[in-house]
Order: sequence, then C-alpha cells, then structure tokens
Amino acid sequence: MTDRSLIAASFIFLLAESTVLAAEVPDWSSWRGPLTSGSVELGSYPDKFDAENYLWRTELPGKGCSTPILVNGMIYLTCAAEGNDALLSYNFDGKERWRTVFGKENAGKHRNGSGSNASPVTDGNAVFVYFKSGTFAAVELDGTVRWKTDLVERFGKDTLFWDHGTSPVLTEKHVIMTRMHKGESWLAAFDKVSGEMVWKVARNYETPVECDHGYTTPLVIQHQGKESVLVWGAQHLTIHNAVDGEVSWSCGNFNPDGNKLWPAIATPVIVGDMAVIAYGRNDRGIPRLHGVRLAGTGDVTATNHVWQRDDVGTFVPTPVAYKGRVILVRDRGEVACIDPVTGSTVWENAFPKHRANYYASPLVAGDKLFAPREDGVVFVASVANDKFELLSENNMEEPVIGSPIPAFNRILIRGEKHLFCIAAE
Repeated sequence: MTDRSLIAASFIFLLAESTVLAAEVPDWSSWRGPLTSGSVELGSYPDKFDAENYLWRTELPGKGCSTPILVNGMIYLTCAAEGNDALLSYNFDGKERWRTVFGKENAGKHRNGSGSNASPVTDGNAVFVYFKSGTFAAVELDGTVRWKTDLVERFGKDTLFWDHGTSPVLTEKHVIMTRMHKGESWLAAFDKVSGEMVWKVARNYETPVECDHGYTTPLVIQHQGKESVLVWGAQHLTIHNAVDGEVSWSCGNFNPDGNKLWPAIATPVIVGDMAVIAYGRNDRGIPRLHGVRLAGTGDVTATNHVWQRDDVGTFVPTPVAYKGRVILVRDRGEVACIDPVTGSTVWENAFPKHRANYYASPLVAGDKLFAPREDGVVFVASVANDKFELLSENNMEEPVIGSPIPAFNRILIRGEKHLFCIAAE
C-alpha cells in the first residue's frame, strides 16, 4: 500500500470512528443537562489534562460565558463574533459547521461576564438563544433563523446590577424566559415554532435593595401531575402552570431579617420532592441553605420549609444533584455534600486555597467532580461512595466560567478563548 493510500485509509478510519462516536454521544441539551441536575452517572471520564494536553482544541471568535450544549453529536455555543452576538455549531471533532450572527453585542460589565452569559437550549429540532442585548431567537439545526425578537426593545432594559444570567428553558410547546429585577418582573412563554408570545405573567415582590435581582434559570418540572415551571428569585420560590403561567404554588420567608444585597444567583436543585436553595451571601460569610418540600398547592410558606442551614452555602455556583445527594462547590473552593432530606452534612472538604473564586457551576460525571476556578484551573475529585478524594489540578491557562459538560467519556470545557475536548489517555 502506498503512503497516499495509507493516509487515505487512516482518514476514512478516523472519520468512521468520529461518526460512530457522535451517534453514541448522549445529548446534553441544556445548561445543567437533560435532568437539570448537572450530573450524569454513566461513563468513565478523564481526570488529567491541561492547556496543552487535550483531544482537540478550537479557537473561539470572541468572549462568552455560556455553557455549550450537545445534541446528535453536534455542539452549539453562544459567544461574540466580531462584536456581534452569535451562535456557533461544531462537529464532534471540533470543526466549525456554521455560525449564525445577530446584532451588536452588549458586552459584560463584570470581568467574568459577557453578552453571551445565557446558555442555549435545544429540543433536537431547533436551538433557542438569548443575549444580553435583548436578542431572543430560535435557530434551525442548519443555522438558519426560524424567528427572532428583541426582549429589551419590547419590554425595556433590565436593571440588573451585573450581567444577565438567566437561560431559556423548554416546555413541551413553549420556550420560557423570565426577567427578575427592580421594576416590572415577569415570566413569559413563546411558541417554539412561530415565536409568538403565548402568555406573560407578572412576578413582582417587594424586597430589600437588590434582593429582587435574579440571575437564576427556571426548572421545568411535573407538579400535581401537570407540566410546570419552577422559578426562584425575589425571595420567593414559585411554581407556574406551563399552559398559562398561573401560579399554582408559592413559598416565601427566605430572608426574614430583611438583609440587603442578596440577589438570587445559584439555581435550585431538586432531589425527589425536595428543592435545595442556596441563598444569602456565601461570598461574604453569610451563607443560607434551605430545604423546601415541593408538595401541596397555594401558599405553602408556613408548612413546606423543612430545614435551613446558616453555616454552609454557595453564592454563584449552582449545586449538583447526584445519586440522591446535593454537592456544593462554594465560592472559595470549599466542597460539601448534603443530604437533601435532612439538610445534614454527609462529608465536606476543600480544594487548595487560592485568591481566585469559583464562578462556573460544577459537573459530576461518572463519580468525578469537575470544578473550574475562575482563573482556568479545573479540579477533578472522586466523590464515589460518599467520599471526597482530590485527583488532579489542571491548568487551562485561560478563564473558565461556563460549566464543563460530559460527552461520551469525554469532557468539553469552554474557556474564554478556546473550546477544549478532553479524553482519557
């Protein structure tokens, strides 16, 4: 066989292998995955890698802090491209398939913010995106725009002190967006196919200064046998009927002392019928962690608070639900595993101390905890059998704010400048 034939045969083999792998890659269709847990139990994932040790790396055209998603072996992420909002699609080998460019970006104010903080979401038929500029759109899987609207133009600018964080979520028929800030706050549903607004309900609560600011993402759940949307923000946890947005359940009393400057940033996690809500200011030594039972109807404030902790919590990173536990990576690198039923600590540990904070929400994949620090160091620890063991410290040499995602025994890590795919040696 000639050298040219050998090269051609190798190329065909690699192409076939890539096609097979892509066909077997389970979807990660939203920021926290298909179960909104931030975790996956199956698979064997790498734990040693860095900025020069990876399966592939592709340069991104601009800054973005959103988390990539994966569907049918294809990767989608939002970022800036030549000063504009953009959605990009990549093959499973890191080659760009297409990019859809929208209008001018509204760049982030915070060092770890961007105009592309919100993560895309897909139902396998289209990708739905939102940008700080107000652009809200549905994009076909070939990159063509199905529909586009501007939520800032329609409903005014948000008054959030920092950059937006809420990502769109999908019900059976609608794409859901929420805005929680000082001013008119709301939850709204838009038709997936046409983009027409189906319903919009007010969500306004009187709170101390900045406590009405919300950066969390809604969760689509089943409640009382109905598809519903759970929203956390403005010191209230509410459940809305997915058909018309009507409030069917609500719980307050998360800040009885009236503390100021407590925005809602970490999204709740649900284990069974328990919601675990991280609140307070863990970054300032004032953590709060609540366990609330998602039972009943109406105002359950007086009955459904099951437990509360004031010694553990997280401000920015959203916790992980994994094998009946809730794992928190706290803002300074402390780690805690909580029993969601009782609120008791199962174990606690910490990553090495450093001046940098943790902004990305962690991932647990195959008993391994992946926790990026803002400076781009990604820690990996085993959390098997209710025990913590630090496995590695991996420097990606650029900030990592988006969450890692699992991809067929591989890990995708979105840095400020590159998208990395990590595989075991």
